[in-house]
Amino acid sequence: MLEELIIAGFGGQGVMSMGQLIAYAGMIEGKNVSWLPSYGPEQRGGTANCAVVVSDTAVGSPLVSSPSCAIVLNNPSFDKFEPKVRPSGILIINSSLVDRKSMREDITIIDVRATDLANELGNSRIANMILMGAYLEYSQILSEESVVESLKKVLSEDKHHLVDINKQALRKGATLVASL
Repeated sequence: MLEELIIAGFGGQGVMSMGQLIAYAGMIEGKNVSWLPSYGPEQRGGTANCAVVVSDTAVGSPLVSSPSCAIVLNNPSFDKFEPKVRPSGILIINSSLVDRKSMREDITIIDVRATDLANELGNSRIANMILMGAYLEYSQILSEESVVESLKKVLSEDKHHLVDINKQALRKGATLVASL
C-alpha cells in the first residue's frame, strides 16, 4: 500500500493540520509516513499545501509530484493540483469554496460542501475535518480512531475541548461518502 497525498488551500484552513493528522495516525497504525509542508508568501491567507506519504514499506521520498489523492480547499489549489492527480486517483473538493468542476474522467471526484456543512455544525473552522472524514471513508487508508488520537498531538492542550466537534466533523464527512 502506498498513498501519496496532496492537501492544499489557503493558510488558516487547517491544511497543515490535516497532513500532520494523517502522518501521526499512520505512525499510530505502524505505517511508514512522511509529511512535507509548503507555504506561499504569507502563512495565514496565503497558499499552503503539504505532501503526505503513507506506506507499508519505507518511504523513498517525501516529494509528491503525481498524487494518488488531492484534497483541495480553494480555487488556486484546484487549478494547481487537479491536473496532477494520477489516473485512477481521487480528487476531493471543498465545493463550498471551489467554483470549478473537473472535466477529468480518469479520476474519482468527490465534491463536499465542507464549509457550508461546518457552518451548519456551528464552527466554520472544521471544514477541513469534514473533508478528512470523506477521505478516510473513501480511502480506508487509516481508521477514524487513529486520527482522533492524533488530534491530541496536533491540537495544543488548550484546544483539546475541540476534539468532540472534530469527531462530529469526521463522521459528517464519512457519512457523505458512505451514501455515495
